Amino acid sequence: MNLPRRIISELLSTTFLLAAVVGSGIMGERLAGGNVAVALLANTLATGAALVALILTFGPISGAHMNPAVTLAAASMGELPWRDTPFYVVAQLVGAFAGVAVAHTMFRLPLLFASQHPRAGMAQAFSEFVATFGLLAVIWGVTRTRPTAVAFAVAAYITAAYWFTSSTSFANPAVTLARSMSDTFAGIRPSDAPGFIVAQLAGAAAATLIFRWLLPQNHNE
Repeated sequence: MNLPRRIISELLSTTFLLAAVVGSGIMGERLAGGNVAVALLANTLATGAALVALILTFGPISGAHMNPAVTLAAASMGELPWRDTPFYVVAQLVGAFAGVAVAHTMFRLPLLFASQHPRAGMAQAFSEFVATFGLLAVIWGVTRTRPTAVAFAVAAYITAAYWFTSSTSFANPAVTLARSMSDTFAGIRPSDAPGFIVAQLAGAAAATLIFRWLLPQNHNE
């Protein structure tokens, strides 16, 4: 697939991902009557369902990374040319902010407005390390053994990680930056975003290094 098509694929898939994440967070919060658990459940189910659909739709075109950490890991494993990596990352970032703007427009909110939702502290940063490590582990493990199941495995993992991590599993630098511009249920304060991103990149790098040895491309190694 040529590069322009792959770039548009990454932009569109990331736009729809953020529209699903932020939009379902807004809808869930509005309908939950103050019950945060119900709002989070709604947010979780919508995100997981969207991931299955988006990976199945855009995966054959660009791989449906929707995540700079995944793109960098793929490049480091030789599965994406390094020369294509900046285009993927820019498309993901643009798509992420576009998705937030789409969600806000659907719910009559300002296009972008800084979040006041605090997500600070070592526990939450460590949660992002764990969440992203697990995400890359699932991607590498399932891609090497059952590639047709990747969409369902990734969605299942993220659905679970919403609940077993204190950070609710952002696991994605583009998602983190874009959600810092949404003062809604899914938001994160801009000042807390850098800590999340560092932890996410570290988690992705650690999982990629381990799976390079644990499950090499040549299974006979």
